[in-house]
Amino acid sequence: MNAWRWKTTAPMVYHGWRVVGAAFLIALFGWGIGFYGPGIYLVVLQERHGWSTAEISSAITAYYLLGATLVFFAGAIFERFGARWVVATGATAMACGVMLLPLLTHFWQIYAAFAVMSLGWAAMSGAAINIIIAPWFDKRRGLAISLALNGASAGGLVVAPLMIVLISRLNFAAALFCAAGLMLAVLLPTVALILRCKRPGEHDPADDDAHAVQPQLPEAASAAEVRSWQLGPVLRSGNFQAISIPFALGLMAQVGFLTHQVAYLSPIVGTVAAGWAISLTTFSAVVGRIVMGFFVDNVDRRAAACGNFFVQIAGIGVLASNASATTVYLGCILFGLGVGNMISLPGLIVQQEFPKQHFSRIVSLIVAINQFTFACGPGLLGYLQEAQGGYTTALVACLVMQAAAATIVVLPLIGRMIPR
Repeated sequence: MNAWRWKTTAPMVYHGWRVVGAAFLIALFGWGIGFYGPGIYLVVLQERHGWSTAEISSAITAYYLLGATLVFFAGAIFERFGARWVVATGATAMACGVMLLPLLTHFWQIYAAFAVMSLGWAAMSGAAINIIIAPWFDKRRGLAISLALNGASAGGLVVAPLMIVLISRLNFAAALFCAAGLMLAVLLPTVALILRCKRPGEHDPADDDAHAVQPQLPEAASAAEVRSWQLGPVLRSGNFQAISIPFALGLMAQVGFLTHQVAYLSPIVGTVAAGWAISLTTFSAVVGRIVMGFFVDNVDRRAAACGNFFVQIAGIGVLASNASATTVYLGCILFGLGVGNMISLPGLIVQQEFPKQHFSRIVSLIVAINQFTFACGPGLLGYLQEAQGGYTTALVACLVMQAAAATIVVLPLIGRMIPR
């Protein structure tokens, strides 16, 4: 009898953590197929059709830019149709676009395939993960977002290598059909069963604490101003600019460096060791995001972001020293510790400083701006490398962008600390 009473009174797992698990799977396939995948598709399509790297790269760039354009509207779309419908549609579009790639016969068709894929990327990337998690967590949102977005790193560690193995063992078409089918088989039931609206009285037990995160709104803001949504005032807001600008700069440096990482490291330590360095960078990104998740909810998120930028600055500085294999691995570890947090921190700062009614739209704006900007990173570093004949100037440019980002992101925090 006592055992039965214990079973009936045992606390149930908060559904929000199931949502975090679902978001992890969404990020796993979203990044594995939609972010790391294009580099794999590029190599195979070049071998199959003889198209140049520049031609295929232009289509991939168009894919990211179209995805960024769609992300601008993600907040409104999620609000209108709900996460379940949007993610299911996006996953289906991603699968259809990927399965079109082996069927291409003319070059123009690659743009059509990537255009279909971009619908999925917009529905499964960083803005989507933030929007999915936001209704379920306040005080522990930093931890929840960090755990969910580790799926992005897992996509690079699991899904992308799996596709490479399948392509080598089977063929391009069979491999992509398997990957797309696996994604739909996992995500569609998960989304249908888990991504639902909160029920009355359903909330994270940690939010019972009186110290749950509250937006730091201007004292003069009225209830009407909080409820209304106007794009112009948001874009002119100093707080918004002090999120969008630093993370756009930081991601331009980050994506640019990661794109050229093998090219920079191979002459120093060899191709095999450079591959290990990339794996170490990815593993460090997972560790860094988990560590950040356990304390970011208890500190000012801008201070945490500033520290994250400085960790990456230290990593770039060590890598630029060019001394030995030891310094290469140390630099990759330091740089990697900040990689994952670069996509999770913007949404956490938005939660801290803007009304929750506007969260999804503001996060969508910031992620879209970031994607437009980081698309230029690889080209900028490539131009600097070609002009200088080495990567010294390119690495200095990364240091300057990261230092500027670290400075800009803490300006509102400094302003709040100055007595008036």
